[in-house]
Amino acid sequence: AEQVILDLNHWASGQDFLELGVFEISPDHRYLAFSFDHDGSEHYTLRVLEIGTGQLLPEQIADTSSSAAWALDSRTLFVTLLDAQDRPDRVLRHRLGEPHAADQLVYRETDPRFFVDVDSTRSREYVVIHSSGKITSEAWFLPARQPQAEFRCVEPRREGVEYAVDHLGEEFLILTNVDQCPNFRILSAPVTAPGRSSWKERLAHDSGRYLVGLECFEQGVVVSLREKGLSGFLVLDPRTFESRPIRFDEAAYDVSSLGGGDWRSPTFRFAYQSMTRPPRIFDCAFQDLSQQLRKERKVPGYDPGLYRSERSFARSPDGTEVPVCLVYRHGTPRDGTAPVVLYGYGAYGASTDPTFSSARISLLDRGFVWAIAQIRGGSELGRHWYDDGKFLKKQNSFTDFASAAEHLIAAGWARPGGIAIVGGSAGGLLVGAVLNQRPGLFRAAVALVPFVDVVNTMLDDSLPLTPLEYDEWGNPAAEDYYRAMRAYSPYDNVSAQVYPHLLITAGLNDPRVTYWEPAKWCARLRDRGLGDGLLLLHTEMGAGHGGASGRYDSLKEWALIWAFLLKAFSAPSPAARPHSPGSCG
Repeated sequence: AEQVILDLNHWASGQDFLELGVFEISPDHRYLAFSFDHDGSEHYTLRVLEIGTGQLLPEQIADTSSSAAWALDSRTLFVTLLDAQDRPDRVLRHRLGEPHAADQLVYRETDPRFFVDVDSTRSREYVVIHSSGKITSEAWFLPARQPQAEFRCVEPRREGVEYAVDHLGEEFLILTNVDQCPNFRILSAPVTAPGRSSWKERLAHDSGRYLVGLECFEQGVVVSLREKGLSGFLVLDPRTFESRPIRFDEAAYDVSSLGGGDWRSPTFRFAYQSMTRPPRIFDCAFQDLSQQLRKERKVPGYDPGLYRSERSFARSPDGTEVPVCLVYRHGTPRDGTAPVVLYGYGAYGASTDPTFSSARISLLDRGFVWAIAQIRGGSELGRHWYDDGKFLKKQNSFTDFASAAEHLIAAGWARPGGIAIVGGSAGGLLVGAVLNQRPGLFRAAVALVPFVDVVNTMLDDSLPLTPLEYDEWGNPAAEDYYRAMRAYSPYDNVSAQVYPHLLITAGLNDPRVTYWEPAKWCARLRDRGLGDGLLLLHTEMGAGHGGASGRYDSLKEWALIWAFLLKAFSAPSPAARPHSPGSCG
């Protein structure tokens, strides 16, 4: 019979916020280790539940991050802890039934640029600690059958070398960019001698194919990748390492491995979606790559045949072609009269994929066009796409985004001043920078928890994430990085010009973008801007970087954004208003 193991609605009762962190079932299926964050600060408290009885064990470990791993004895649990700057820097070995004070420290990361997480290999034979910065990583492992053993290093870190490991038979498979392979390749090494001198190539580097993930099963190795801007898979034979691609038909889509599943399974599970098709879950057989549909998200009243999705390319001033994906309802006019929303991110190598959104349907049915710009700073077209949008090349992200807007105008979807732009966090930086540089191109903007006070934040190394961020933005203690940041930082470049209608959000408990950044930016826009457009600041008082928790509160956030966009497109375009220096209109 079905059994509810963990009811988040029960645990959220009486709470303004609840987010699940760890959810790890012990190998003997007797215990569940789980953790909750109750205020959006990303500080989790870890508990252990006996599944059969539903009883909580005395374990209660505060200030943990969202990773943990069981040893195979199902009594030893490895847990990550946060330091005073909200950085996961320690791994503890905890024995069930023993007090937290008796936990053993098994790893401590002293470099403030690195975050620590702990996990099990898919085979569950090894517990692995990964210590990762933005461009460098290192892994340590321990046999899960010997939980009291010492962790051993796979290969000592070297600046600029990234690697991750999984276990296959007598070997570790290693996904790495070592030896100037920016799109990564796959190597192997014996578990008895896993260091660099033993590494053997299994899948070569390919400049047109970016490898982003690796999962080992007994019957196959699943490699997640990006090729020509789209996500996909290769399946490797675990003995010969011959590769077979999995093909998909739509022009723009997103696939992702769902992890989980038994190591001995004859299939692996993945999710497929597009801008017109809700997520579907498939099992793919290793033997012949045949796919079986297991689940499809039902969206009441939604007919995918009523909507269209397209993918085209904008051209940036330096000649770079930038992918643009868009979705609209069939019959939407292509004469510049439709309201267009352009979304972007372009940082940390994170790819912005053409995914489905049920909340978006409301806008499409009102005649909106929704577009995604896959700008430099992400990894849609490979590691070079990321490298060309960071450090001293960050301006490429902003130029690409403006070029995507101009492309939509040239293609007949919009007119100048007929586009709204949306971005969050580093995407909020994108929005803020482009508004300063090209305000007349847009009708409205939504900046969600935006990283806009770049110079001041990066000069303050007491903030939780600043040292880690040096490998993304640069260290402004160096003059060239300071000048580059100062040239695009949204807060520092607000000027006396007419800005589009603007909605800004913040989270009081946000550890990533502190709430005063969007507040300061809003205040400066009110003080220096010349326009009479909407300028709204909405602060979630009980949430953090990810916004409100719970199905309905998150929908209310989207409703706020949609209401703002509808208002912005129905209101007159912002115009200059009387202004005197120092006013706070």
